[in-house]
Amino acid sequence: MDYGLWSLLPPLIAIGLAVTTKQVFISLFLGIFAGELIINGWDFFIALNGSLNEMVGIFAEGWITKVIMFSFLVGGLITIISASGGVKGFNNYLTEKTKLVKNKKTALLLAYIIGIVIFIESSITILVSGTVARPLTDKYSVSREKLAYVCDSTSAPICALIPFNGWGAMLMGIIGVQISEGVINGNAAGVLVKSIPFQFYSIIAVLAVGYYIFTENDWGPMKKAELRAEKTGKVLRDGATPMVSEEATATPPKEGIEPNMWNMILPVAVMVLMMPVGLYITGNGSILQGSGSTSVFWSVLTSLTFAGFLYILQDIMTLEEYIDYIYKGIGAIVPVAILLITAFAIGNVIGQLETGQYMASLVKGKISGGFGPAILFLLASGMAFATGTSWGTFGIMLPIGIQMAVAMGAPIYPTIGAVISGGIMGDHCSPISDTTIMASMASASDHIDHVNTQLPYAVVNGAIALVFYLIVGFVM
Repeated sequence: MDYGLWSLLPPLIAIGLAVTTKQVFISLFLGIFAGELIINGWDFFIALNGSLNEMVGIFAEGWITKVIMFSFLVGGLITIISASGGVKGFNNYLTEKTKLVKNKKTALLLAYIIGIVIFIESSITILVSGTVARPLTDKYSVSREKLAYVCDSTSAPICALIPFNGWGAMLMGIIGVQISEGVINGNAAGVLVKSIPFQFYSIIAVLAVGYYIFTENDWGPMKKAELRAEKTGKVLRDGATPMVSEEATATPPKEGIEPNMWNMILPVAVMVLMMPVGLYITGNGSILQGSGSTSVFWSVLTSLTFAGFLYILQDIMTLEEYIDYIYKGIGAIVPVAILLITAFAIGNVIGQLETGQYMASLVKGKISGGFGPAILFLLASGMAFATGTSWGTFGIMLPIGIQMAVAMGAPIYPTIGAVISGGIMGDHCSPISDTTIMASMASASDHIDHVNTQLPYAVVNGAIALVFYLIVGFVM
């Protein structure tokens, strides 16, 4: 069934309410309900039942279940690492022993470097950079909004620019289908690599983060947040609700425990190193063919198990205390898990309404080749903003974009780069995006505050990228 313009209503309701009311869960649920009303012929009770079933039904998708379980396990891992004295030991090393981190600029630079170096998976990148840097950015009165921006704007862009991860596997799979169907020639890896220089938004976003860290030339809502933190020491605005419990995610070391940075470094290293191993195993010997969701789940589970042996053998905690700390951390992640469930559910509803296909149909066959990359960048951005998923946008828009580029005579590599960059930009702007939610979690920021402060930066970066796409569209 073609729902046409009605297919835009659920994401507009969810996003509009989230921004205006700052109640993300209620906004997402009402978006789901609106979608079910449309699908079920405006029958209230059937739509209500369908909304509840939609939230339950997401667990039928294995990768979604793994992401939610990953989030719970992450909460436990953060808590036991903090309780072991690992985070405090690492921070003491950076601030007191080596004095590498001595002000707000170097504290943010630490998060920035982690975001670039750990390119194996966006969720792990956000988790590590946020968890490690947050005590330091708090110490030097950096707003949580600024930390969330750094974590968010270095995760997905870096994972797309250095595609030796689950992102690369997924993108090559989509491109490979178009090659096998004869739409374009070449091999998937080669086509993806040649499109990387044209991921203008991703490149600009990463460079912009470095610019704002080094120059401190913040503006708009971000400047207000930074001035608040600098003048009052309040890293969160009055009345803000951090995505996770401060007490649970900032667990002090156990009494009598000597802080030791290796109690943090070793479990994190195990988690990071396990990611390519998981990709290799799930890809039957090919990292680029592996399952990202399974590898992430394995990585955090392995790290959590390793940390348990490490701490118990050192007599830092007993087995009972280890389990209790994990439960405490899992409890802190419940709000995040609920938001992820509703975010995935509204994504499924939007998929049933074929919102993405409708948006693509608005311009398909109506534009010249020179405008192709720019139009597809805007279309992918709008789709990711409305659906809250960059991966879902890639799945819909890459086949459409490649076929449109061939039909219009538009350059292929800039077109692919434009779709990828557009998906990431829309994700950065959307309050219903799972990665945006994860960035708020890792930085313990108010979610809507994070969206409001990051949005102007993302829009400006997108505008610059759009100019580049117009140039290459006509030059090439």
